[in-house]
Amino acid sequence: MNFEVLILGTDANAYYMARCCYEAYKKKAYLIGRDRLAFTKFSNILHVTYEEKIWEKDAFFEILENFAKEHEESKIVLISTNETYTEFITENKEKLSKQYVYNFPDLKIIKSLTNKENFYKTYENENLVFPKTIYFDCVKQKSLPKMPFPLVLKPSNVVEYNHLKFEDKHKIYKIENQDELNKVIETIKKAGYKDKLILQEFIPGDDSYLFDSVVYVNQEGKVEFISFAQIGLQERTKSMVGNAAVLINGFNTTDGNIEKQAKEMKKFMEGIHYQGFAEVDMKYDSRDKTFKVLEINARQGRCSYYVSALGKNLVKVLVDDCLYQLKNEYEFLDQEVLLSFVPKGIIKKYIKNKKFRKKALSLWKKVIKPMDSKLDKNFKRFLMLRKRWLHYYKEYKNSYWR
Repeated sequence: MNFEVLILGTDANAYYMARCCYEAYKKKAYLIGRDRLAFTKFSNILHVTYEEKIWEKDAFFEILENFAKEHEESKIVLISTNETYTEFITENKEKLSKQYVYNFPDLKIIKSLTNKENFYKTYENENLVFPKTIYFDCVKQKSLPKMPFPLVLKPSNVVEYNHLKFEDKHKIYKIENQDELNKVIETIKKAGYKDKLILQEFIPGDDSYLFDSVVYVNQEGKVEFISFAQIGLQERTKSMVGNAAVLINGFNTTDGNIEKQAKEMKKFMEGIHYQGFAEVDMKYDSRDKTFKVLEINARQGRCSYYVSALGKNLVKVLVDDCLYQLKNEYEFLDQEVLLSFVPKGIIKKYIKNKKFRKKALSLWKKVIKPMDSKLDKNFKRFLMLRKRWLHYYKEYKNSYWR
């Protein structure tokens, strides 16, 4: 069957999905995005086009319709790398050509996940455990909430927040006192954010208490696989905190039962009739020995490439399910695999968990580097990636997140 792969976005997520396509089929995926990001520059394994208006709904569908006309003899496997594109697609399925195939949950489920207030309130009585959470309405509330410090602050409406640009913008804020809380909320309000903010207890523990799971639910609503990776280090820049920089799948230095948690997630995803890829972010709480779910992204995450090394090429999974109707029995992916966005020296210096650090260094010879493909033989890209690795030393040294 003739098919093309169209990936919406130009970030790290988009690059490794294009890499998956090339590794599985020796076929270059097409990328369409708004921003000329370094992650997808100077690559020989993809085609990239930039469209400034792609985040505008009408223009979005016009761009996709034009792409379909250019490839009218092929089916097109459609992949989203962020919430905006995913919502556009599921909101108006009838506007897409019959050429497109994809696997996303329905719009109601997507909105229940992308809006964090909806997420916590909708699923608070399900079999997942959440951190203690309160909400602040940036339009209606005047008095600021009281909550023990430190706490974590993040937007409830991720789509609206992502469209805002303002100085000192963070993806997630760690707040140490009331004065800092007042200042941050005022800054976000002045930037034009008009929805609610999430204020959450900061669960004790360094980065190694964080965990990542990648889940795939096929078009029949059955979970085909779940990974479970311990994070040793997260990114440190303001726009990237919350994203894993180093993780090991199938490894766990806490006393939490990861296989039991995976079974709970399987039950949850099938129970809400989810479809497609999802990434589950968690933090282990040693106080009550539970994995607290921080969020569920209705797509593959920035670091999800590691499941390819576990035998689950992300693009092939989609193609098999959506094009060839091939289904697989559930599998818990527990093999040990190390993924790293940062150089070995950062692991040695900044990972606090000694057991994790030792294991990561022992696995380094087989490390998975999502942005660094041996098949992508472009010297400019090689130099750019090496420069990026050196830049990480500066980022961690000057990090605001402790």
